[in-house]
Amino acid sequence: MYRLNVKKLGFAFGLTGSIIYLGCMIVMATAGQEDSIKFFNNLLHGLDISSIIKMDISLIDAFMGFVQIFILWWLIGACIGAFYNAQIKK
Repeated sequence: MYRLNVKKLGFAFGLTGSIIYLGCMIVMATAGQEDSIKFFNNLLHGLDISSIIKMDISLIDAFMGFVQIFILWWLIGACIGAFYNAQIKK
């Protein structure tokens, strides 16, 4: 069995999460509130987000969210890689 590079897997997860976050930002910036609500309600299997959506997000908040998403998904990817490697018999 091959061992996974934990840092590289974490980085791949982090970039993937960041790209998804960027896509969300683009949808919200271009579609407007009503169409964003429709899009995310469909994406979330009918969960109604109309009461929790916030459209007036500052650039600092968007940037911080981007960084936090990267860190969160990096940690998730690194954990998956570490747990996978821990199961391999030496």
